[in-house]
Amino acid sequence: MAVLIGIHPVAEALRAKRPLERILIARGAGGHRIQEVIDLARAASTPVRFEERGALDRLAGVSSHQGVLALGAEKKYAEIEDVAATAELLVVLDGVEDPHNLGAIIRTAHAAGAGAVMIAERRAAGLTETVAKAAAGALEHLPVVRVVNISQTLRKLKDDGYFVYGLDERGETAYDEVDWPDKTVIVMGSEGKGLHDLVKKNCDALLRIPMAGKIASLNVSVATGIVVFNWRSRRGRA
Repeated sequence: MAVLIGIHPVAEALRAKRPLERILIARGAGGHRIQEVIDLARAASTPVRFEERGALDRLAGVSSHQGVLALGAEKKYAEIEDVAATAELLVVLDGVEDPHNLGAIIRTAHAAGAGAVMIAERRAAGLTETVAKAAAGALEHLPVVRVVNISQTLRKLKDDGYFVYGLDERGETAYDEVDWPDKTVIVMGSEGKGLHDLVKKNCDALLRIPMAGKIASLNVSVATGIVVFNWRSRRGRA
């Protein structure tokens, strides 16, 4: 059973009509945001129980749950066929392992208008409570697809008409010089290692973010935000 932690993830799950078994509120917790969760739960006919804060601490495994937990079914992954037919932008992650980075990327990709985030089945972060909290509710609205092989997936997407860009510090083209096509895939590499060689070979072009300082690279979630919002800005003008 999945545990959703925090006010915003729980509220967004209720707004998205995700099936939830019950909502737990810490005794003594109050304020308009807590009341909003209670109102949403009642509107969805989801039971609300008031428990001691210690009980929530034990269920969450952390004390930073803001006095709100939800118990429900595990979040299901989407199928590639469900998103590739209509999405203008897909964000593919080649081995991102930090759940905080994955959650931040999901949040950013949703805000920029991406159709889905795709992740690897092995050696990569999956959809956990930590990811859901870092995504701040976006996980309820943005499909996440888990694939067995990133390189094969890129080849399939190219057959479906997508142009695939990989982000690499040695890329020949600056990200802000791209004339983004109608169907775009942006591939981000793992923390520290970047894109795997075979994944690079399956990209149509490699992009770089020009750096003014002495640090050669950015955190993967920050780099994703820079590139996907450039896509959004330019596609919006188009």
